[in-house]
Amino acid sequence: MALSSLQRVTIGSLEHLMPIGIAILCSILLIKYAKQSTNSKIKSKVFIGLGIFISLSVLSFHVYHICFESYDIKTDLPLYLCSLIALLIPIFSYHRKYWMFEVLVFWIIAGTIQGVLTPDIAIGFPSFDYFRYWIVHLGLLCIIFYAIFVFEMKPRLKSVFISFFALQLYVVFMVCINVLLDANYFYLNEKPKSASVLDYFGEWPYYIVITQLIIIPLFLIIYLVFYWTSGSKIIKK
Repeated sequence: MALSSLQRVTIGSLEHLMPIGIAILCSILLIKYAKQSTNSKIKSKVFIGLGIFISLSVLSFHVYHICFESYDIKTDLPLYLCSLIALLIPIFSYHRKYWMFEVLVFWIIAGTIQGVLTPDIAIGFPSFDYFRYWIVHLGLLCIIFYAIFVFEMKPRLKSVFISFFALQLYVVFMVCINVLLDANYFYLNEKPKSASVLDYFGEWPYYIVITQLIIIPLFLIIYLVFYWTSGSKIIKK
């Protein structure tokens, strides 16, 4: 697909794979630089700056659309999980509270990777939405891996259930918002139009039920990766 076509991004296209490759390279270099630095203030400033950059990308996108384009509160509010996390991520990057990490590590790894592998971008490169989408999804992954490798933050087994419970609160909140606005935030009423893992879980409401059933096993798999690679060592910052 030509980069100037401004069509929906397709899985496996250059528009899909190129930002992932760039983000992986930049994240490795950034984390390597931070780990080699002996200045703890520099490590923190880089982390805070990354969080602010991700949040500003979401804020500027919505301000632009409110001012210059059509804006529909039924579809355009930053309430999808990744966008909401992106707005709030500076709080975590500044305070670096462990309980925030416990929730975010599973939300970001499980949810954001799905968004990276099956992007839902209606208008491709070089649209504002294209850049906003990748900055948010790939930036959040960079944030969480920075916390893991630079600040050595690791989840506990208990973190799996804390994160799951927090997710249920978010779902209840989104149900209320969807009823109030007649909307489909978090895809609770309809699957995304682009290809996604939800396509394998049947139609509504079966894909919601199946997703809920696999969340804890999925979080446990993520936890086991940490456990096997670092033993039972848990470092809180």
